[in-house]
Amino acid sequence: QVQLVESGGGLVQAGGSLRLSCAASGRTFSTYAMGWFRRAPGKEREFVAAISWSGGNTLYADSVKGRFTISRVNAKNTVYLQMNSLKPEDTAVYYCATNSRDLPSRYVPVYDYWGQGTQVTVSS
Repeated sequence: QVQLVESGGGLVQAGGSLRLSCAASGRTFSTYAMGWFRRAPGKEREFVAAISWSGGNTLYADSVKGRFTISRVNAKNTVYLQMNSLKPEDTAVYYCATNSRDLPSRYVPVYDYWGQGTQVTVSS
């Protein structure tokens, strides 16, 4: 079993920044991709960003490209999401997830384990 714990969420004003962290523990895979998704109030879950084990292959949703950066430190089993120039539309619960096949993807079924989520609220 793999446990994922997100942290770093909070309340910020529009234009501000946050850095989310997701730490994996338990029975982790040797190599795995990781991704970030979010769910805004009253809306469906949507893809945000993903990264391969090596860090050399990344994907971003068009809505966050140029503002968000995904990275990872494998020695700590941790993935990060640096969020800059935040907008009220970014308000959501953010979830991280793992893909044991090391395949960065925007599609939910690819991922094996999910964290509990961390709330990000951006005020206008």
